[in-house]
Amino acid sequence: MEIDSATKKLLFNTVRVDTVLEDGSEGSGTAFIVSHNHVNGTHVFIVTNRHLVDNVLRGGLVFTQKSNGQPLFGKRFQLNIDDFSHAWYMHPDPEIDLAIIPLRPLEQAANNQGVELYYHTIDSRLAPDALTVRSLDALEEVIFIGYPSGVWDQVNLMPILRRGTTATPIALEFEGRKEFLIDAAVFPGSSGSPVFVSQSDTLRTTRNANRKLIFAGIVTAVFFREEANHLVPVPVPANNHSIVMGSEMIDLGLVIKAQVVVELINIYLSKWLD
Repeated sequence: MEIDSATKKLLFNTVRVDTVLEDGSEGSGTAFIVSHNHVNGTHVFIVTNRHLVDNVLRGGLVFTQKSNGQPLFGKRFQLNIDDFSHAWYMHPDPEIDLAIIPLRPLEQAANNQGVELYYHTIDSRLAPDALTVRSLDALEEVIFIGYPSGVWDQVNLMPILRRGTTATPIALEFEGRKEFLIDAAVFPGSSGSPVFVSQSDTLRTTRNANRKLIFAGIVTAVFFREEANHLVPVPVPANNHSIVMGSEMIDLGLVIKAQVVVELINIYLSKWLD
């Protein structure tokens, strides 16, 4: 398969996160790779949810290997990180469910073992500015990529692409926070999935029709119905252990806006580079 379209590149934006928690249970989730232009140059980070890396004893990030600039489908390389929780930089506001880690030292560790990593970054400039946000409709098509319920193509190391729509306007701040809702099937393992608004040129029907992707945010929680008329947002767990039996997911996902991801990267860079 040639990586010759924006949608195919999405398959290599994400990294599978496999974890062992302090209680010995195992989990999986999603992270993704963002490049960000700064006055000191371009910096690349892996982004995920705080709740996915908190209280984790050991963790591994799963990549596809590269040769001659092309992906080696099915050729796996796992970067294992001891003391996983402390390797990540958490958002200084504990209520914001975000964590990042610079990719460069991890990639250097792989290179030192003779391995090249294949990935595509999400350019932080794809995050919408105020003008773009105002131009978005209340109902927009969204795409998100990850490992729902741990499902993936283990042979080819491919994540799962899913579609949905915005359920609240991105221009508004849901419940007063920099978040919005999507109407989509969000499951355990989808935690940390990048979310894109997908605007296609509907007048063209060829495979290479223009598709504009806007980096909209990151999945953080899913709504459960615990009893009649009582809905609660719960962080999307890395496994099924924290799901209350008898509760029902209602296919509404909570998404932290992309601007918050960019803000966290800028906080990190100002702290460590300035």
